[in-house]
Amino acid sequence: MPPGQPEQPDGGGVPPDVRSRIHVSDALAAAARAVRDDPQRMPEALCQACVRLLPVTGASVSISGGRGVQVTWCASDRVAARLAELQYTLGDGPCQTALDQGAPVIAADLTAGRDARRWPVFAHEAAGLGVLAVFSLPLGVSGAAVGTLDLYCDQVGGLSEPDLRTALWVRDAVTYALMSVQPAYGTDDEAEEGVASWVEASEADHTEVYQAVGMVMVQIEVDPEQALDRMRARAFAEGRTVSQVARDVLARKLRFQPEPDDPDDEQGRDGDRS
Repeated sequence: MPPGQPEQPDGGGVPPDVRSRIHVSDALAAAARAVRDDPQRMPEALCQACVRLLPVTGASVSISGGRGVQVTWCASDRVAARLAELQYTLGDGPCQTALDQGAPVIAADLTAGRDARRWPVFAHEAAGLGVLAVFSLPLGVSGAAVGTLDLYCDQVGGLSEPDLRTALWVRDAVTYALMSVQPAYGTDDEAEEGVASWVEASEADHTEVYQAVGMVMVQIEVDPEQALDRMRARAFAEGRTVSQVARDVLARKLRFQPEPDDPDDEQGRDGDRS
């Protein structure tokens, strides 16, 4: 190299950060192309691509439908899906904290120390699932979080600076996919059909929970947050999800009724759970 000429980075003069970001974009695009004939698998494919790009065990994306109401848009595996449902049922955990603060939350050790004390019930339940570390990254633009990308590990430990940088690029790409929800293939009609299939389940879960909250409000004369808390408590006590409890409320298989002696205790059930 001639004297005085600056050294060029490897890769044809492309800076490493740019190459890494291109790698992330290419990997997510390849995942999308692999399921172009089945748009309903798109969210799951994106989550699985996140796992391949990062030193994590699993990933999920949750969409926020307002304070305390979330649904899982995709998950790479059953543990990731259960972890997302667990945080929704408890109304607590790194995911909810990331939504509230609009900033990444790194819980590197759920077995001891600050992270275990910060969300004690969640940490205990997560460890029971074999989840020892969780990284929650808010999705959204202009400071408005519309959901979270949640990554988990079956070993204790945080993310290195390069891995965190990659995770944030993955977060940006998933945010774009979620906000635009526009497959890059097929006709406009096919794209619209694919979009509808991606968000249909999320909208259905939102509607069920909101409707059930309204019924519980009337049954026990409380505000929406208290009604949702009661549903969460019942779900957690029975090892179920809030969505499952909501369906029982709507089907009138479950009725919340305060006792005169203890207005915070729910009693009564109409019919048997199917």
